[in-house]
Amino acid sequence: MTLAPETTDLKVELQLDDDWFAVCELNQLLPGRGVAALLPDGRQAALFRDRNGELYAIDNRDPFGGAAVLSRGLTGTHKGRPFVASPLLKQRFDLLTGQCLDDESVRIATYQVRAA
Repeated sequence: MTLAPETTDLKVELQLDDDWFAVCELNQLLPGRGVAALLPDGRQAALFRDRNGELYAIDNRDPFGGAAVLSRGLTGTHKGRPFVASPLLKQRFDLLTGQCLDDESVRIATYQVRAA
């Protein structure tokens, strides 16, 4: 079956401080794949869209390896919670909380995200 591409003008926005920042168009987020976005302060965010259309945004920097690669990680679920596994050492990070599922002492930043 062939699916038609989305024809929407919706933007994906992250909440930074008290304002919303547009990072990409919604149709650029393919379910199960990540996208990296450069933020105004120089940090990077990794954005994900699951097969149900839910959006997630976390820090793109892998705290174990130091590289900005989490947007290229594999997504999945563990006990019903969405996660991304780093492409470096395969640590899994909860997309809702940023908590590392493999090392309780590590947590990455998460962002409020919306399509508007």
